Order: sequence, then C-alpha cells, then structure tokens
Amino acid sequence: MANILVVDDEHGIRDLLWEILNDEGHTVELAENAAQARAARLRERPDLVLLDIWMPDTDGVTLLKEWATSGALTMPVIMMSGHATIETAVEATKIGALAFLEKPVTLQKLLKAVEQGLMRNNLASQRPTPLPPAVAAAHGLVAVEVPVASQVLSALQSFDLDRPLRDARDAFERAYFEYHLGKEAGSMTRVSEKTGLERTHLYRKLKQLGVDVSRGKRGS
Repeated sequence: MANILVVDDEHGIRDLLWEILNDEGHTVELAENAAQARAARLRERPDLVLLDIWMPDTDGVTLLKEWATSGALTMPVIMMSGHATIETAVEATKIGALAFLEKPVTLQKLLKAVEQGLMRNNLASQRPTPLPPAVAAAHGLVAVEVPVASQVLSALQSFDLDRPLRDARDAFERAYFEYHLGKEAGSMTRVSEKTGLERTHLYRKLKQLGVDVSRGKRGS
C-alpha cells in the first residue's frame, strides 16, 4: 500500500480522509497547513498528496507551484476545494496537479482519484531515468515535454456531473478555450486553427461563455 499525505486545515475533513484511506490499507500522514505539509513532504516522501486549495497561511496552489519550481513535485498531487472556480482547477493542473476534487468529496471519486494517482506514480517509477541535457544533446537526442492536456482532462473528469447538461457543457467549454488561450499566449489566430473555429465564430463563442480573451496574452 501507499504513503499518502493529506493537507487540509479542517480537522473534520482530515479525520474523515484518514479513516477512509487507512481502511484501504494506506499509511496516512496529516498536515493542517503549508508549513506542516513542507515538513511532511521532506520527512515522509509521500507517494501521493491530497492538497486543499484554501488554507490560512499559504494556499494550496501556491504550495503546489513552490514544489513544482523547486523540483519537489515528484509525486502525484490531487487538489481539493469546495469553493474553487474552474479557472483555479485549470491553473492547478497546468502547474502539475493530477486532478481536482470538489468538496464534499464522495467516497467513489476519492478512491478512484487515489487509485489513478498511485497507478501513475508506479508507472513513473518504472520509467528509465532521463539523460542529462548535455548527454542527450551529445547523442542527438531531444527532450520532449509532456503536454498538460491530459492533466486538464483529469481535473474535468471529477467535476459535478449532477448539474444540468447545458451547465456542465459550458463549464467544459470554458476550460477548453481557456486552456488553448493560455497555451497559445492569447493568439486568436492560433486558437482558431487549433480549435477548428472561424475567428468570428470563436469570438462570439468566447463572449457567450464569458471567457476573458486577454488572460492568456503575454504581458497582460
């Protein structure tokens, strides 16, 4: 079984997640803020982290970004929140989060997300260690970045599917277009080419969905 770190400032949620995951046979470490999470990350080397977004000292997205930029994001991270927007979920997956769970987290979604995260972690540990850039260049090898599309889709899969179809579809389409706007640095020409929509139709669609077309532009 795995070593899982649960980071949440709500005592009741920490206890509930500990009980569920412990019953599944996992070893569970608890942290109530970012400072404790940092210490646990170094001490326990977790196989998976369940990370709340809204915390009093440092929010979960900031901590995730800190781990990513420092090279400490070596384990799958599943974000949790009862108040985050779809933009926050997409931002977290772009940084490196595996998935996003809305609170209250259902047992089925929790266990499924944990299973997927641990499976991904196991697969990653079996991959050969990548060559240093200088060695790869000397042998004519080129490093390829893994796209974030699969991470965004993982987050979308955990959205509330009990909502009306139109609302669910609009939420997906907003995430879809915001993802491409960010990826293409706000270039409507490239987004039009990527999505297969004529520019006029694209502008009309973005306005209908309430998407801010300036968000992805460099320097904005």
